[in-house]
Amino acid sequence: MADYNGIALGMIETRGLVPAIEAADAMTKAAEVRLIGRQFVGGGYVTVLVRGETGAVNAAVRAGADACERVGDGLVAAHIIARVHNEVEGILPKAPSA
Repeated sequence: MADYNGIALGMIETRGLVPAIEAADAMTKAAEVRLIGRQFVGGGYVTVLVRGETGAVNAAVRAGADACERVGDGLVAAHIIARVHNEVEGILPKAPSA
C-alpha cells in the first residue's frame, strides 16, 4: 500500500461520466499526479480523485476543471486538500497497484 501522508488530494465532481473521463484525462496529462479512483455519487454525479505533490495536484485540478467545462455543463466542483489528515485517509479509495 502506498504511503500518501503529506501528499495532496485533488477532487473534481461532475454531472455525468463523459465530463469525468475528460477531466481525468486532462489531469493525468497536465501534471505528475496519480489517478486514485472515481466514485459514482448517485444522481449521475461522478467524483474523480488524484494524488501528488501540491503544485502538481493544483495544476492538474485546474486543467481537469477547464477540460470538463469544455465538454459542457458537467463541472460541479473542484477542490484540493494540500495535506490530508490521517483519519480522512481511511475513507479515501486506495490507488490501484501498478
